[in-house]
Amino acid sequence: MSQAANIQTELAGRRIVLGLTGGVACYKAAALCRALTGAGAAVRVVMTDAACQFITPVTMQALSGHPVFTSPWDARPDDGMAHIHISRDADAIVVAPASADFIARLAQGRASDLLSLLCLARPAERVPLLLAPAMNREMWAHPATQRNLRQTVDDGAHVLSVAYGAQACGEIGAGRMLEADQLLEEVIAFFAPKSLLGQRVLITAGPTFEAIDPVRGLSNRSSGKMGFALARAAREAGAQVTLIAGPVALPTPALVERIDVQSALDMRAAVLAHVDAASVFIATAAVADWRPTQYAAHKIKKDGSDQPPALALAENPDILAEVARSPRARAGQLYCVGFAAESGDLLANAQAKRERKGVPLLVGNLGPETFGRDDNVLLLVDEHGATELPRASKRQLAQQLVTDIARRVAGVVA
Repeated sequence: MSQAANIQTELAGRRIVLGLTGGVACYKAAALCRALTGAGAAVRVVMTDAACQFITPVTMQALSGHPVFTSPWDARPDDGMAHIHISRDADAIVVAPASADFIARLAQGRASDLLSLLCLARPAERVPLLLAPAMNREMWAHPATQRNLRQTVDDGAHVLSVAYGAQACGEIGAGRMLEADQLLEEVIAFFAPKSLLGQRVLITAGPTFEAIDPVRGLSNRSSGKMGFALARAAREAGAQVTLIAGPVALPTPALVERIDVQSALDMRAAVLAHVDAASVFIATAAVADWRPTQYAAHKIKKDGSDQPPALALAENPDILAEVARSPRARAGQLYCVGFAAESGDLLANAQAKRERKGVPLLVGNLGPETFGRDDNVLLLVDEHGATELPRASKRQLAQQLVTDIARRVAGVVA
């Protein structure tokens, strides 16, 4: 299945009420509506009068494919109870943007418009409420707003984070609504099974870069996509995730702590600084086996002799093996997963590497067939044998692998 096809199934069968309140961030709500429908969700849009000043119901109807509701007096329901029928038919209500005024009304239990009515009337035990705040930085920081946000959380709402940056008023600060793709990721994460809830997961991803001089170095073709997909999937599964990334150009998954490193020695130092707090360690990084023994302070230039400069190499430390031999790993307090990127004879090489590293699970793949791609085939090797995860997007494979790791951590190996 392609990456695009996978995205189209992430929210298949989900019924989302998308609420819009007053704010310039309504333009992002249009993109969010399209993203939600693109992920397979059925979207019903409810707008406040203030929202209609920023974007028209006609636009939202065209994007959602369904009529938009704006008034509690809407005559379309036979019994005039739109706030009841819309809320009962939803799997979740997402208010984006959620203005300071709307959040205050929720905190006070007021219901003066259709959107606040259906938020108040929803069956809270089965219809979650997600709020995506959007407001000026001073409004966001105001004690009343923060107090109201805490009250909505106490009342069962899920408040999403805000972004920091330039605001429509010209000021810069916290309070911007997340972008549509970030909000989609949050909605998908909300519905994901929490199989790693309470776990702290440490992941390494990408290549390392072993500098020769200021402009050259030794590295490999790893893109980091598999490790980043695993970080996102683990976070969605309820884990607290720290991602140690080599030099890659990938966005950080939401609510994942990211630590950027360059060399293998940098990565080792970062791993050792954080692994004591982890319960699961997943080493997806393609760490360089060798590094130059000397670093030239200036670019090494050709001298016309047709002779390349002598390049002496030293072996890099084996980060995974070192962690797997630690007392916590040996005592079963830290579950270690390794990755092997091979160029051939995958099963034999993966089995040998698992034994050599001393890890319970080794995930093998053919590097030349996956570096930089969005899909892959994985071979899971443990003491019982090997299981193949057929070709799929790295997003799908990450979800499958996280589910498998969660079972193993819980002591139930399929």
